[in-house]
Amino acid sequence: MISHIDHIVLTVADIDRAVAFYESVLKLESFTFANGRKAVRFGQQKINFQVLGQELRNHAMEGAGDVCLITSWTLEEVVAHLKANKVMILEGPVSKSGAQGPIQSVYFNDLDNNLIEVSVYEEPLSDDQEAE
Repeated sequence: MISHIDHIVLTVADIDRAVAFYESVLKLESFTFANGRKAVRFGQQKINFQVLGQELRNHAMEGAGDVCLITSWTLEEVVAHLKANKVMILEGPVSKSGAQGPIQSVYFNDLDNNLIEVSVYEEPLSDDQEAE
């Protein structure tokens, strides 16, 4: 029935500040859509931002988000980039389980305390390695 995630929504205190963080720290592309709303996108997905009470159907609080993003960078590059942007790493690199298998992850908070996990899938085992 479900094929993929189209977008998620994070509740933040200041949308412009959140957009700037996701542009600089995660290298996502910002854009404006429907009635001046703001989002960032990557691949075929996007993250929308809202302030508390903006969307009456959504009861999420600031900092309630927990998102795992897959990167094409090495984790060493991610860690260096986060440190260069003065982002405190909460945990990692550490082994976790992704939707398609084992991943290596680093965790940090965005400016509104949403938990962000940036991950790399581990190399799949070759047939020779599986036989060992």
